[in-house]
Amino acid sequence: MSRILIAEDEPRIAAFIAKGLRASGLMCEVAQDGPSALALAVHGEFELVVLDIGLPGMDGFEVLRRLRASGCVIPVIILTARDSTGDTIAGLEGGADDYMSKPFAFGELLARIRLRLRPAPSAEVHPVGELTAGGVTLDLRSRRVSAQGRASDLSAREFVLLETFLRHPGQVLSREQLLSHVWGFDFDPGSNVVDVYVRYLRRKIGADAIETVRGAGYRLRA
Repeated sequence: MSRILIAEDEPRIAAFIAKGLRASGLMCEVAQDGPSALALAVHGEFELVVLDIGLPGMDGFEVLRRLRASGCVIPVIILTARDSTGDTIAGLEGGADDYMSKPFAFGELLARIRLRLRPAPSAEVHPVGELTAGGVTLDLRSRRVSAQGRASDLSAREFVLLETFLRHPGQVLSREQLLSHVWGFDFDPGSNVVDVYVRYLRRKIGADAIETVRGAGYRLRA
């Protein structure tokens, strides 16, 4: 049975989430401050963290930063009253896997938790172990990309985004398609998170590798 850590300092909200998760067949534990949340996430046996940003003692952004710095890759869903695009991007760039704003529907939170709890495809799904197109080679096991005679490590988001491009070389992919596939949920239409991550990839595989198709999206040069 999956165990979920709820890092939330508002007792009413924490109890609401915990009750719903337990009724859905999931185990959970509540941490009411940042230091406790970090310690439990690092040393506890949890499959996912629901992390509030406004925690006392250490805010959620710092908890997330330290969690990722420790090498912990547990999925994190940020749950917060802050809903600005800047906070959304900050959370995702800090290593969060998803982002929800308060107030929220429990059914939507549960759906996102279940999505993140799905097992990742094993390496056997890709027997060759790499994808190549347009002079770019992605090693699916090591998550390293080779292009223009140099190799680079990729963050989790960069890896999934580049894999998406490599599986559709020469095809125009809209921002909405990339948001849905890579981040798994819809953003504010004004969000530029896709543009930010395309820019990160261009630094590693070459400025001309991913073409901007004005008014349509992006395309990996085949």
